[in-house]
Amino acid sequence: MEFLLQPLTLVIFFPLVGVFALLFIPKENKDAMRWTTLIVALITFGISIYVLTMFRAADVNLQLVARYDWIVVGGWNIQYFLGVDGLSILLVLLTTLLTWISILSAWTAVEERVKEFMIFFLLLEVGMNGVFLAQDLFLFYIFWEFTLVPMYFIIGIWGGPRRIYAALKFFLYTMAGSILMLLAILWLGIYGNTFSVPDLIARGGIPANIQMWLFIAFALAFAIKVPMWPLHSWLPDAHVEAPTAGSVILAGVLLKLGTYGFVRFNLPLFPEAAVSAAPWMALLAAIGIIYGAAVSYAQADIKKLVAYSSVSHLGFVMLGVFALNPEGVAGGILQMINHGVSTGALFLLVGMIYEQTHTREFRLYGGLWKITPVFGTIYLITSMSSMGLPGLNGFVGEFTVLLGAWGAGQNGVFYWGGVWLAAISALGVIMAAVYILYMFQRMFMGPLGEIVEEAKKHGRPIRDLNWREIAVIAPLVILMFWIGLYPAPFFNLMAPAVNHLVGMLPLP
Repeated sequence: MEFLLQPLTLVIFFPLVGVFALLFIPKENKDAMRWTTLIVALITFGISIYVLTMFRAADVNLQLVARYDWIVVGGWNIQYFLGVDGLSILLVLLTTLLTWISILSAWTAVEERVKEFMIFFLLLEVGMNGVFLAQDLFLFYIFWEFTLVPMYFIIGIWGGPRRIYAALKFFLYTMAGSILMLLAILWLGIYGNTFSVPDLIARGGIPANIQMWLFIAFALAFAIKVPMWPLHSWLPDAHVEAPTAGSVILAGVLLKLGTYGFVRFNLPLFPEAAVSAAPWMALLAAIGIIYGAAVSYAQADIKKLVAYSSVSHLGFVMLGVFALNPEGVAGGILQMINHGVSTGALFLLVGMIYEQTHTREFRLYGGLWKITPVFGTIYLITSMSSMGLPGLNGFVGEFTVLLGAWGAGQNGVFYWGGVWLAAISALGVIMAAVYILYMFQRMFMGPLGEIVEEAKKHGRPIRDLNWREIAVIAPLVILMFWIGLYPAPFFNLMAPAVNHLVGMLPLP
């Protein structure tokens, strides 16, 4: 009983209560399935808030630990080992928040096979929270691979016309990258006679040349998931074909599994290799920032534009992480949250207008502000957040990352100087303003567009947001302003853990 009531176990596995309940609801009773799933997701969010109330940021050690022997055979002792610290607490909260928001957003969008959709969504939440809380490498890998299955079906069943292609591409890319990571995990388990991450970190002693190979094996799996340039080609297809709720959770949480992996595993397990690889990882991140912004401007599909913008925004996360200083790492973690909030909100808004018009080509829109002022206002706030306007969340994260990159140049972490990488990356902020404002101008300004006029002609004029849609988007808008105007509570939660992590690195 103690095991079942442990807070972190509840955060991970409580959604299974909803899965079990859904099995007994007749498939014709769609509203009952929706309400059951939403209530379970809200309770899970409440449990994560309870975890937050017990969390003590000043303690750099793992908290609320659940540790039990699981697979004990021969000399092996694989454990059910969970723990939370300043590196993961915000990501758990983001996961539980975006899950219930995504479920509420699919209220009218998903009409076929509702039971299966809700089951897969709850199973996906189990896997995502498991990744963020697992402290045993074997357990982490199980959760990591488990997330592929429900997301594969969410894209493949409820996605667009090319959903099978997109689902297979997503699955195969991620699975391929994970194979080398599995081999590295087995090596670490044999070397340390344990899969416990804290125990492996405490033991250390891995030769520098072997560290680099292990670093590369983990990094490939995480870089594909991020995705970093040039391993990003699966992302636009997955986003464009996924249903709205799938796109929100894919951008908001699943991509963060990769960035989190670098922070949780690559830096503390392989510190010498991380320092050696930092300049190259930062260079790839800077290229991704510029590339993602440039390609976004060339898109005609709103969803594809937002998808490519993720390559750019997550480049900032990677730049901050590999600045290897407190400012950069903290900025990178906060930018993970910011991206989940802003890009998740953009996908929600695109889905809301798509439900009415069934097109994502923004050249067909125009003049929307005149007929949907509430939608236009929220879209403008979200767009400004995504492009990093001061006073909103995106600015705080990007500014802190750039400070970290600048400092890494001063401290000798980057071979070619943090000033140049910071300057190149800052150009990505300007480019983001260009493609986002261009998209907004084409959709909301000027005369009514073709699709708007056609809707009026057929007696189905485009309406403004209803109360359910406002309830879906409102929590994210509140977070945009909260983080943008008063980010101190977020930095305070992660600062001790970040400082402890950076202190473990053999910096120049």
